[in-house]
Amino acid sequence: MRSSKLTSLFLSFAVALLCDGGVLCYARTQRISPQQSKVILVRTPDGGIQPQVTVDRKGGIHLVYFKGNSEAGDLFYVNKPPGSAAFSQPIRVNSVPGSAGATGTVRAAQLALGRGGRVHVAWMGFGRSAPRSLSGNVPMLYTRLNDDQTAFEPQRNVMQFTSDLDGGSSVAADGSGNVYVVWHGNLTKGGEESSRTVWIARSKNDGSTFAPENAVSDPSKGACGCCGMRAFADEQGAIYILYRTAGQSVHRDMYLLVSTDHGDSFSGKRIDPWELNACPMSTASINESGSSLLLAWQTSTQVFYARVDRGTNKISERTAAPRDGSAEGDDANNRKHPAVVGNSRGETLLAWTEGTAWKRGGKVAWQVFDSLGQPSGQKGMVDGVPVWGLLAVFVQPNGNFTIIY
Repeated sequence: MRSSKLTSLFLSFAVALLCDGGVLCYARTQRISPQQSKVILVRTPDGGIQPQVTVDRKGGIHLVYFKGNSEAGDLFYVNKPPGSAAFSQPIRVNSVPGSAGATGTVRAAQLALGRGGRVHVAWMGFGRSAPRSLSGNVPMLYTRLNDDQTAFEPQRNVMQFTSDLDGGSSVAADGSGNVYVVWHGNLTKGGEESSRTVWIARSKNDGSTFAPENAVSDPSKGACGCCGMRAFADEQGAIYILYRTAGQSVHRDMYLLVSTDHGDSFSGKRIDPWELNACPMSTASINESGSSLLLAWQTSTQVFYARVDRGTNKISERTAAPRDGSAEGDDANNRKHPAVVGNSRGETLLAWTEGTAWKRGGKVAWQVFDSLGQPSGQKGMVDGVPVWGLLAVFVQPNGNFTIIY
C-alpha cells in the first residue's frame, strides 16, 4: 500500500541522452509526477549540427541538418516514419556542393512541410553558392523534395532584386499549396540595417514558381542585420513572421508580423523591447500548439516564450526561463537560441543554449512548464552543443518531448 502511494505521487527517472557512438548516458536524476512528460535528448544524426525539425500529421519526423566546412558545407535531410526505430539514409539538400554554411549560427537552413507533406527547404547561400542574385549578391536559396521523394530538385535563388542578405531567412508552407520564402535585406546594396525590410517571395503552386519578393514590414523599424528570424504558416493558412527590428540602430525589439490573407497584407506588433547599439546575433522559434502558437526569443541575456491566440492574435504575457543558480559564471548570463513546443496536455517545453558564442559551443538547457504556465520539476542542462550549434524540439505521439542538438 505504501509503495503504491509513493508511486502515484512521484516517479524518479533520469533523462536519457543518445550520445556519440550510440552510448547511453544520463543527466541528473529528477523526480516527476506520473502526469508529467519526459524530456529525451538526442544528438543530430551523422555528426551534423544546426538541426531543424518538423513533424507531419501522421507523426513522422522530418529533419534537416548541416555538415562540413562551416563556410562551404552541405545540408542533409532525413526522416523517421511513425514506428521506425531509426532515421532514413541522408539525402543531400543542396544541389551545388558546398553552397551552404553554418558560420554565425543565425544563418541555419530552415524547413517546412506543405501540401501533401512535401518538404521545402530555404537557406542563405555560402561558398560555391549558385545561382547568384541578379546583382551578384549572396543568394536566397530554395529547393523542395521531388515528387518521388527520392531527391531534392536543383536549388534556386528566389531573391530577385534585393541586397545584403545576412542573418535572417526562413520558409513556411501551408496545406493549400502556398510556399513563402522570407528574409530581411535592403532595396539597394550597402544600406543601413535601420532601413532593412522583411521580404517575402510567394509561390501559389507548391514551390514550382515564385513571384518576385514583396516588402512586408515597416522600413522605419529596420531589421537586425545578423539576427535570425522565423516564419510559420498555420493550419488555417495564416502567416506569422517573428523577427528583430533595428530602428535607429538601437531598437532591437522582437516584432511579430501576421497575415490572414495568404501574405497579401500584414499587421505588426511589438513583442518585447530591447535597447542595444549592437547586433546580438539571435534566433527565434515558432510552433503550433492546439489553438495557439508558441513564440520564443531572446532579450538581453534571457530567453522567453509567449502564446498567440490564433482567433484573435492576442499575445500572452511573456514567460522567462527560470534562473535557479544551476549555471555558473558567464554561462548563467548568456542564454541564446531558444526553441519552444507544446503537447496535447497543455505542457510547454522551452529549450535554449547557454555559454555559446562566436566560435564557441556550450550547453543545452531546458524547462517544462505545466498547463498553467508554471515551471515543473522537469528541467536540466548538459554539455555538448557544438560550435555554431543550435537545437530543435518536437513532441512525440505519447506527449513526451525530444530535444535534438
